[in-house]
Amino acid sequence: QVQLVESGGGLVQPGGSLRLSCVVSDGTFNMYAMGWFRQAPGKEREFVGGISRSGGVTSYGKSVKERFTISRDNAKNTVYLQMNSLNAEDTAVYYCAAGTAYSIRVYYTERTQYRYWGQGTQVTVSA
Repeated sequence: QVQLVESGGGLVQPGGSLRLSCVVSDGTFNMYAMGWFRQAPGKEREFVGGISRSGGVTSYGKSVKERFTISRDNAKNTVYLQMNSLNAEDTAVYYCAAGTAYSIRVYYTERTQYRYWGQGTQVTVSA
């Protein structure tokens, strides 16, 4: 059973930064394209960012582009989400996800493309 465990969420002031981490228990981490999604109360789960197996290709949702950065460390089975210039609209539960990718350059943007999900970590942006 593949397990994904997120950490790094919390309360931050507007304009601040946070870095989320997600550790994957499976030993074949480098076979997965990884992604981050978020879900605010009353809203659908939204794509935040995706990264290819190699880490060389990334994609971002429109609302976070230029502010968030997704990265991965295959030696540590970990994917990161660096979030800068946070605002109240970024408040949500953030989820990491893993999907098997057969190319090192593939990334995914749709929920249905990811098979494994973490339990989520809360990010609250408030003064």
